[in-house]
Amino acid sequence: MKVAYLGPAGTFTEAAALRYDPSADLVPCATIPAVAAAIREGAVEKGVAPVENSLQGAVTDTLDVLIHEDGVLVHDELVLPITHDLMGKPETRLDEVRIVYSHPQALGQCREYLQRHLSKAEPRAALSTAAAVEDALRSDVVALAIAPRRAAEIYGAQIMAEGIQDNSNNATRFLVLARQDHERTGEDKTSIGFSFADDRPGLLFSVMKLLAERDINLSKVESRPTREGLGQYYFLLDLVGHREDAPVRDALEQVGELTSMLKVFGSYPRTP
Repeated sequence: MKVAYLGPAGTFTEAAALRYDPSADLVPCATIPAVAAAIREGAVEKGVAPVENSLQGAVTDTLDVLIHEDGVLVHDELVLPITHDLMGKPETRLDEVRIVYSHPQALGQCREYLQRHLSKAEPRAALSTAAAVEDALRSDVVALAIAPRRAAEIYGAQIMAEGIQDNSNNATRFLVLARQDHERTGEDKTSIGFSFADDRPGLLFSVMKLLAERDINLSKVESRPTREGLGQYYFLLDLVGHREDAPVRDALEQVGELTSMLKVFGSYPRTP
């Protein structure tokens, strides 16, 4: 089976893809929309993309793919503990470092460490944690990168410090995307998005009330701009249950009548 992922090799998303299917033929993609396109076009069977981090919150590119693009559904999910290591050219001295490269989320997750130990170094964004290692190794000034341990192995960097994330409870939730969602297992989750045509008190409450009356629990609630103007949002919910479960199916029919747009992103097994 071919599985696309947000690459290049050495990223946490590659690690998530390997954990999901160690035997898969992994296909790196430069962007999350490119992962979705590979699935839609049939170049791969599935794809893996990050959707939220316990410290930094939502990964908006993945949410926007689910909201605005068709032909891709959530098939599964997995949660990966995140450990950031500091790495670079062998024998680099910390007091000489002038740039620290990493993905913006990783830089944010290691902010306190950087302030304490590398206050003279400029945090600089890279396209990915793996690309950050390449940037650091090619840099004309003394530079390091924040990345997974596997990136050091792939690109020949030396690890200077291990586990530099500011919070030990750092974890990222990844979605496995496919052309179909998952069959019912009895321990499922359903992700949906919806919006309203008008703006008046009680609209969101009316949806929440429908779910509560059917004893449907929510595991996540957030919003994203509709791109149609300030103050206009899509509401994104994760429900406990499968879309084929009678209470969820009935609730979704009712929600569809209350909203101007309702999109079911997929039903899939719930991570314990």
